[in-house]
Amino acid sequence: MASIRQRTNAKGESVYHVQVRLKGHPTQTATFERLTDARKWVQSTEAAIREGRHFKTAIAKQKTLAEAIERYFDEVLAHRKNPVNQKHYLTWWKAQLGEYAMASLSTALIVEKRNRLLGKKNKFGREVGTTTANRYLQVLGHVLNISMNEWEWISTNPVSRIKKYKEGRGRVRFLSDEERNSLLQACQHSQNLHLYTIVILALSTGARKSEILRLKWKDVDFERQRIILNETKNDERRALPLFGRAFDLMRKQKDLIESDCEYVFPSEKTGVDVQTGRTVYQPIDIKRAWQYAVAKAGVQDFRFHDLRHSAASYLAMNGASLVVLANVLGHKTLQMVQRYAHLSEDHSSSMVASMNERIFNDDQAT
Repeated sequence: MASIRQRTNAKGESVYHVQVRLKGHPTQTATFERLTDARKWVQSTEAAIREGRHFKTAIAKQKTLAEAIERYFDEVLAHRKNPVNQKHYLTWWKAQLGEYAMASLSTALIVEKRNRLLGKKNKFGREVGTTTANRYLQVLGHVLNISMNEWEWISTNPVSRIKKYKEGRGRVRFLSDEERNSLLQACQHSQNLHLYTIVILALSTGARKSEILRLKWKDVDFERQRIILNETKNDERRALPLFGRAFDLMRKQKDLIESDCEYVFPSEKTGVDVQTGRTVYQPIDIKRAWQYAVAKAGVQDFRFHDLRHSAASYLAMNGASLVVLANVLGHKTLQMVQRYAHLSEDHSSSMVASMNERIFNDDQAT
């Protein structure tokens, strides 16, 4: 219910004081110089209250993006196992747009900031490309979706209208036979006693670096010759077959590690549990040892993650289908492994040739 009353202000001018009262909602008031403006405000305010838009707009003017990001840290990322990248991306957005009210965030403003990312150096010293820029935008979009759907701070998500950069198929850098032999030899002679086994495990299973370094003995099944990864990037359990040299090295690794240590590859740095007095272990850090081994082997433009690409490439060149690759690597869609499709072309060609020879030779025979 609305009421409009004509009054005289301190200057002796006629104004129109408006009140909008709807059951279950606080009274809204405003003052206008013209009666037509007052009536328009009544109509828009009543409609906004009934549709639930009015109070979201008010909150959106009070809350900042920095507040949204901090709440997202506490309520969402706090429950994820390894949200390092998401935190890095959101810290950047907070520095760029944190002071803005949620109501002031526009699609154009976000696009302007996103475009500035291209060519910048990331935390690893590499230039930010279109794929990484899309990841920055993706995580901001999720923050705003949560703000809209769960917290009701905003009515629309400005990121939803932004067209993402077109992404390439992704990097496929794998070791040649010569490079692989040189790298493994360098790892074998590393002062880090675990490096060689870690690299062999990465090459033979395609596991990620974080998955290997955080691996625990309870996840290694020697009887069934497999590893069960419980902490993965997409939070889904994954089984890795364990055969050949990798299996033999893991058996030897078991003999090297203290019986009370839960990690397969523990750091030399340990602590002590104050209550129990027991030794506390933590995962190993192989950054320096890895960089030294790569340099010593003379392998150019190669990262640890490329061991995963190498494993996938070797599987593809040995006839593994994209479905098998996705299963081994833990990808949810075949699109993620499409980059390796060209490596299996020879195998696919030979299968087609064999099929043609069989069916058409049979036809000629009849």
